[in-house]
Amino acid sequence: MDFKKLSGLLMPEQTLFALPFAWLGVLFARGHGFRTWLLVTVALAAARTAGMAFNRAIDARIDAANPRTKDRAIPKGEVKRIEAVGLALISCLALIAASFMLNRLCFYLSFAAVALLAGYSYFKRFSASSHFCLGFTEAAAPIGGYLAVTGRLDLLSLVLGAAIMLWIAGLDIVYALQDKDFDRQAGLHSIPAAYGDKLALATSALCYGASFSALVAAGLMTGMTFPYWAALLCVAGLFAYQQRAARGADILSAMPKIFRVNMYVSPALLAGALVDSLLR
Repeated sequence: MDFKKLSGLLMPEQTLFALPFAWLGVLFARGHGFRTWLLVTVALAAARTAGMAFNRAIDARIDAANPRTKDRAIPKGEVKRIEAVGLALISCLALIAASFMLNRLCFYLSFAAVALLAGYSYFKRFSASSHFCLGFTEAAAPIGGYLAVTGRLDLLSLVLGAAIMLWIAGLDIVYALQDKDFDRQAGLHSIPAAYGDKLALATSALCYGASFSALVAAGLMTGMTFPYWAALLCVAGLFAYQQRAARGADILSAMPKIFRVNMYVSPALLAGALVDSLLR
């Protein structure tokens, strides 16, 4: 399995997209020290790799049957399912090791994180709430970053987690619009497949609104200053663009634009929180 094929399986750019989630947790906890930042980065990268590898292995047959995903690495035979599972297990061990070196609570919760990473792909087989399961899994990143610094679970960490969970769930609902017909035929569950486009888009918009509200609440709880609020204004614009694009005539052509814009959300939040922290 060469690097190019591995990259096609894991989509490393998605790890870069997710890293700011964990770093936000560190910043909101007022964390400092190279060791903490390094271990959080290792833990997040390992978790993201494990989650993607598990997902590709578990969904291999579904991906092969779906015209949109039939050219992914495992359906094409470029990567074997057992190789993906092996990579996922190695990544899980790296996650647990990094968590152990952070603190006891992170270590204990790393096993719950592994269960989420291995299990969330199964959710769409029996519930349309699978979007929120994915969001909950992603919410572990800012919560984990916060716990890495404080060693405790409190309201602020949960508010940060809720912001990420709702944002990712709202995005995943839009993503699922592409596969609505296939999901119905294959007996898979999603909000678009179960309730149609109109309700799916309304639910996605509500998720984005609630996510933004949680980000506002987190800023107020920590006394964030102008850089953070300026970043939130940028996020509001990016959210609005995504929702407008999702309501276009062709969701397949809109999705690349939505994902491209979405890549700027977490860096904008991170930049605002980082500059606020430096100014303090």
